Formats: sequence, C-alpha cells, structure tokens
Amino acid sequence: QVQLVESGGGLVQAGGSLRLSCAASGSILRINRMGWYRQAPGNQRDLVAWITSGGSTAYASSVKGRFTISRDNAKNTVYLQMNSLKPEDTAVYYCSADIQALTFWGQGTQVTVSS
Repeated sequence: QVQLVESGGGLVQAGGSLRLSCAASGSILRINRMGWYRQAPGNQRDLVAWITSGGSTAYASSVKGRFTISRDNAKNTVYLQMNSLKPEDTAVYYCSADIQALTFWGQGTQVTVSS
C-alpha cells in the first residue's frame, strides 16, 4: 500500500508564495514520475507540473516561470514552489506518483489566493 500526504496549502494574497510538499510512504521500490495537479470548483483536474526520477520537468503554460517542481528521491518527496500567485491559481492541489504502472494520489490540499 502506498500513501501520499500533501502539506503546505493555505490562504495567500495575490503576488505571494507558497511551497507544497508531498511525501510518499509504504511499499515503494521506485517512483517514476511525480506530479502536481489542481482542480478548481466545477473544473476538471488539470496537470500543473511533473518531474521524472532523473529530474526532467514539464509545466502547464499557465504556471511556467512562476512555479518550480523538485523532488528528493531519498525521501520520496516532491515539492512545488509557487511564486507570483494569482487568484486563478486557487484550487485543490493533488500530488501523484507513478509506481509500477499504477498512479497513486494524495488527498489534496487547498490553495486560496485572494485578490
């Protein structure tokens, strides 16, 4: 069994920063790709960024240049540094981990950006 636990969400003013963390635990041999997704009310869950075990990254165009994804393979943890936050970044943020052809999800953490 694999568990993902996110932390670091909260309320911040526009232009501010937040750092999300997601730690994976359980029966883990190797995590391939880890990612962050977000879902605003009434919207589908969209990809924000992902990172491979080798450190390759990809970002949604809406966050490129403002958000940075990173990971600590020794700790099975992925991070999302979010700078220059905008009200449209408000959503529940979920982390994901691809392990042996399965994708596991965290429970989500709320990020609210006030104008």
